[in-house]
Amino acid sequence: MAARSYRVAVAGATGAVGNMMIRVLEERGFPVEDLTLLASSRSVGRELTFRGRSIPVRELREDSFKGIDLALFSAGASVSRKFAPLAARDGCVVVDNSSAFRMDPKIPLVVPEVNAHALESHPGIIANPNCSTIQMVVALKPIQDAVGIRRIVVTTFQAVSGTGKKAVDELEAQVRDLAEGRQPRCKVYPYPIAFNCLPHIGAFLDNGYTEEEMKMVNETRKIFEDPQIRVCATTVRVPVYYGHSESVAVETRKPISVEEVRNLLERAPGVTVVDRPKENAYPMPIHAAGKDDTFVGRIRRDESVENGLALWVVSDNIRKGAATNAVQIAEVLVERGWLGF
Repeated sequence: MAARSYRVAVAGATGAVGNMMIRVLEERGFPVEDLTLLASSRSVGRELTFRGRSIPVRELREDSFKGIDLALFSAGASVSRKFAPLAARDGCVVVDNSSAFRMDPKIPLVVPEVNAHALESHPGIIANPNCSTIQMVVALKPIQDAVGIRRIVVTTFQAVSGTGKKAVDELEAQVRDLAEGRQPRCKVYPYPIAFNCLPHIGAFLDNGYTEEEMKMVNETRKIFEDPQIRVCATTVRVPVYYGHSESVAVETRKPISVEEVRNLLERAPGVTVVDRPKENAYPMPIHAAGKDDTFVGRIRRDESVENGLALWVVSDNIRKGAATNAVQIAEVLVERGWLGF
């Protein structure tokens, strides 16, 4: 019996993540029978390429999902809140890359290497976590399973592509401005991002943290199914085009050696260990860009606390942090027979 193929839609197809979703569907050989590309009315008439043929972009409408089996959404939270329930009502399974449904207790928040089992009870909508959360939990899952994690302190160094194409263009323009002696122009960020770091991603909240920081706190607890994990996050925008980096310090519930951690991570799905510091071998964004794995290095004991570990974690924020994770969710749905009703 021939394997089934699926009618797939990408909502937000003309954006950076939407474009990457199309590319990853093709690269990974997802069983697409027909691909529908959706975006706002401004993009209607554009054509994008999939498997060597051009596909026109259609306007995202309330009836766009009739007859569609799977929709990958990357069009922003407000769009997802409006259209994802309509798609699910029409029998389409939605994997949503926005923050719209992540903390909804009825909707699974999934990283396939970490909690694929949560997909079994999906109500037609599945949430893709924040990019920084995804790479951190992929790296920490083997440790959590082995000895438990009591506390996480994480500082992120996030690429401008996480903001979008306009931010990539702004960094490029500011570098050129400064090199040619001009004052850099700021439109996307409140201060220059070229040769600078901004400890500010998302709006500031009443507790002094930003939205991005609290996403990491709350999403980590939900994905690990452990509301007791204590998480302190500081998120920083840095002048890097692609690839988020994270300094992660964890306090484990039971002792574990650095060598045991390294061995666990070397066997973990979706993880590549690059940890030979005497050879200057450690993960960097320039090596992670364009790849799907999460790279871990600088594995060492945190000598300031009992049962403490320190790690350096790097991943491509557009691929594993968004598009690839969404397609991997779809692959699990197909593999386990959870796609379709």
